Amino acid sequence: MADVNRGNRPLSPHLQIYRPQLTSASSIFVRATGIAIFFLMLLAVWWMLAAATSEAAFGFIDGLLRGWLGDIILLGATWSIWYLMLGRLRHVIWDFGHCLDVETSEKMGQGMFIAATALTVFTAIVL
Repeated sequence: MADVNRGNRPLSPHLQIYRPQLTSASSIFVRATGIAIFFLMLLAVWWMLAAATSEAAFGFIDGLLRGWLGDIILLGATWSIWYLMLGRLRHVIWDFGHCLDVETSEKMGQGMFIAATALTVFTAIVL
């Protein structure tokens, strides 16, 4: 039998009734860092194409990446790579059926942010 109230019910999960959680926010952030890394790879391709075309083109992009703006971009890229890698590792752990309870999942989300930040600082100091 057809559901006559179908048009009156909200979509599930609806933003008005859904309470954001740390695990969902960290999962969305993993996707956002993946998209950011895609655009950063375009920047790397631009750098390599400029090196292959002319000295002036390479000088522009190389100067941009070696300046303060480039330092910020590359530091953000490093953090994004670490965060994405840790997020993928978290999903592998979940795929094996471990750490699926809410408390542990939230701790893993917090740990991803802290570990990505610590690894970024370590990478910036060492390299």
